[in-house]
Amino acid sequence: MLKKYYTTSVLVLVTFVAFAQFHTLNIPQSSSEVNESQKLGVTNITINYSSPAVRGRDVWNNARVIPQEGNPIPWRAGANMNTTIEFSTDVLIEGQLLKAGKYGFHIIPKGNTFTLLFAHHNNQWGSYYLDVEKDVSLRVDVNSVSSPFSEQLDFEFLDRTENTLIIGLEWGQQRIPFKVEVDLNMTVVESFRSELRGINTYHWQAWNDAANWCLNHNTNLEEALEWANRSVNGGYSGFAANKNLTNLGTKIKILKKLNRADELDVAKNDAADLYVTAYEAYDFGAFLLRNEFYQDAYEYNRAKLKDYPDSWSLLLNRGLSRYFLGDIKLAITDIKKVLKSAPERFHNRLNQIITEVETGTYKL
Repeated sequence: MLKKYYTTSVLVLVTFVAFAQFHTLNIPQSSSEVNESQKLGVTNITINYSSPAVRGRDVWNNARVIPQEGNPIPWRAGANMNTTIEFSTDVLIEGQLLKAGKYGFHIIPKGNTFTLLFAHHNNQWGSYYLDVEKDVSLRVDVNSVSSPFSEQLDFEFLDRTENTLIIGLEWGQQRIPFKVEVDLNMTVVESFRSELRGINTYHWQAWNDAANWCLNHNTNLEEALEWANRSVNGGYSGFAANKNLTNLGTKIKILKKLNRADELDVAKNDAADLYVTAYEAYDFGAFLLRNEFYQDAYEYNRAKLKDYPDSWSLLLNRGLSRYFLGDIKLAITDIKKVLKSAPERFHNRLNQIITEVETGTYKL
């Protein structure tokens, strides 16, 4: 009899445990999960949080919603699991270094001042077991500002520049903003070095674009020159080489910036020797003018006019080359000839150019 009772009890217990087990049904939550991402330069920023609603409450002053002054615990900056924020590179938070990684994000309100906690222990239910002494990698203090009413707690990416942005937690009529900054040159160059070892190593455009980015940001120019050469000459045994006016143009601009006169002359001659269409010839002639290689521009456009004598755009380039070299009379002669063959829609501008050349006011 006792054995039968024991067996029945065990069966009841097993049945109860089975019913009590968690399931995996996808059921809507009152504080829905949100995942937001933003790229700053090449740095990926991802915030994951659960978004509670105001529901008529004074959330910022209700200690049951947001614990005040860390009593008894910090606030999870959302609902359910702790909010997390992840950076794919090192960043500065309000001017303080935070290493790349994923962090639990918690907040301690102190009136209008808020202490933001970035915790390397990033997988907690709320903030209940956060050790503010041992788990926190960085803490910064910021002040809140007013914002348009937001029923749902939300994170916004604001005031983005090339290397900075503001992340603002908005809820009710209050925003907690903090500034994120990246070392743009360092992070981008390191990213290039990594990516150029992958599939991009076989594409001349990738090497050229990386070199051109460094040129435009006046950084890492010696390595940028190597990348421009790789775009032109290819890899082992010249694999994937592609000498063209685009990558030679990048190389020329870098050499000019580095004051490498001899190498610069060689690169300009390499470009001048390439077979090109009339349009490509015009474009490279204009490139030489824009970069103040006026004598080279004159010689190049004069030579290409022999190949394409009916090209009014090359004739215009030759005239502008003469203008910048100080030969105003012949410059005007060339540009007036352009009027005879250029489409009529360009005539107004060409007449303006003639006037500007005559008065010495023309600028590229």
